[in-house]
Amino acid sequence: MLPYLLVAPALFVVGAFFLVPLGFSVVGAFEGPAGPTLDNLGRAFGLYRTDLLFTLVIVAASTLLTGLGAIAIGGYLTLGRNRTAVRMLAAMYRWPLFIPFIVAAQAMRGFIGQNGLMNNTLIWIGLMPQEWAQSFLDWRGIVITFVWKQLPFATLLVAGAMAALDRSGIEAAQNLGAGRLRILLGIVLPQVARNVMVALVLSFVTMMSVLSVPLMISGQSPTMLTVAMAWRINSLGDYGTANALGLVSCVLTGLVAWIWLRQAAQERGGRGQGGGAT
Repeated sequence: MLPYLLVAPALFVVGAFFLVPLGFSVVGAFEGPAGPTLDNLGRAFGLYRTDLLFTLVIVAASTLLTGLGAIAIGGYLTLGRNRTAVRMLAAMYRWPLFIPFIVAAQAMRGFIGQNGLMNNTLIWIGLMPQEWAQSFLDWRGIVITFVWKQLPFATLLVAGAMAALDRSGIEAAQNLGAGRLRILLGIVLPQVARNVMVALVLSFVTMMSVLSVPLMISGQSPTMLTVAMAWRINSLGDYGTANALGLVSCVLTGLVAWIWLRQAAQERGGRGQGGGAT
């Protein structure tokens, strides 16, 4: 019974704070005044089809940029030759990890607005005339905030995996004259591809669930599904459509996780067959 007792607290938390609310949301998505119905899903797709596509594009772009940034930072931490720059980068890239999304969104409002710190700094140092100043408080601001906030988490996973690699192959490639970019793409990245995929999947799921960033950064339409869900509940008291939108979000994130799990299982199966043949 000891193993079951050890995992019981974790199972309770998952069940109480994830499975039970998920069950209520699924039931609520198909619940109508007269009984089970598909009207909630029809209303969700009919009214928020554009918001769904907008959400997918924003989250996919943010996930891609996060992955590229994590690979670049992890690669420099692993292959960089300037020790001072490596130490400074290692000390600085983690800072956004400890900042909540709502604080990150508020900070970005003062940084990327038309009269924000970024434009004022560029104008002050003479790199941009004042009439070129523009606000990034739209879809671009959402992407910037997502990437800035999620990049440290993804980098920790990727850079940690790169640091754990056997450096004999890297050193052999360096001795043969290979450049750092070629070593990163040809030797390092294939060995940490699974860690990169984990970072991307977790980042995708996290950004799909964030409300504060799209709510505070951009007040334009279309918007993300989390804002649409909050508006249906707070303004209209329409829990059915909100639950339907939540169900769609869960299906999308579950599909992404399932694709990665299937690929990981196939890789393990292929290695197992190869080891058995050997």
